[in-house]
Amino acid sequence: MIGNKYLQALFSYDDEDTSLNQLLELLKSKDIEFIQSLREPVDLDLCNQAELDYLTKVSALIDYYLQVHAIEVPSWLRDDKLKYDKPYYHSKRISDFMKFKLQYTNPAPFKERNVFFDLNGLERV
Repeated sequence: MIGNKYLQALFSYDDEDTSLNQLLELLKSKDIEFIQSLREPVDLDLCNQAELDYLTKVSALIDYYLQVHAIEVPSWLRDDKLKYDKPYYHSKRISDFMKFKLQYTNPAPFKERNVFFDLNGLERV
């Protein structure tokens, strides 16, 4: 169980893309309640594999946006459990060239977790 009511609700969405869009809305608008909720660490030992996978993806986005907004990043978001051994690309259809480009151009919060998003797709939010 994730424990954080916001992240648990986002995880519960049927569609992951919709969930990520909602997360980006919270981050872009600097939702105070959401950001303050992140200060309380999530006990990653209580999470199942699906929850850890989700948290790995969203921790990269959260870390990135908190840094962009000059907000302190809670240490639990950088736990070693929130990293993939092999690269994860969020795009469904992606060429090998684009994979290489994303690995090269994504900022550190994504590279650290081996999670890669097309940042142009994130800008719209």
